[in-house]
Amino acid sequence: MRTTIRLDNDLLAQIKLLAARSGKTMTAVIEDALRETFARQENSAGRDTVRLTTVPGHGLQPGIDLDDSAALLDFMAENDDPA
Repeated sequence: MRTTIRLDNDLLAQIKLLAARSGKTMTAVIEDALRETFARQENSAGRDTVRLTTVPGHGLQPGIDLDDSAALLDFMAENDDPA
């Protein structure tokens, strides 16, 4: 089926470049992109919502560097509350 669409000039340039590199027509590139978009939407529609468990607290403590696991473990050991 033939139709007319309006595209951003930069997007059109990218489509033309991809078509040339891949040896496909512009129509094939656009069709592939649309099929991929629809497939992603179908796949994500069936996913369950992820629920994260959180606990109350005082947030990140001053001086704690989350990239330093040894220092973080030391801090946790020093502040371990047996209650």
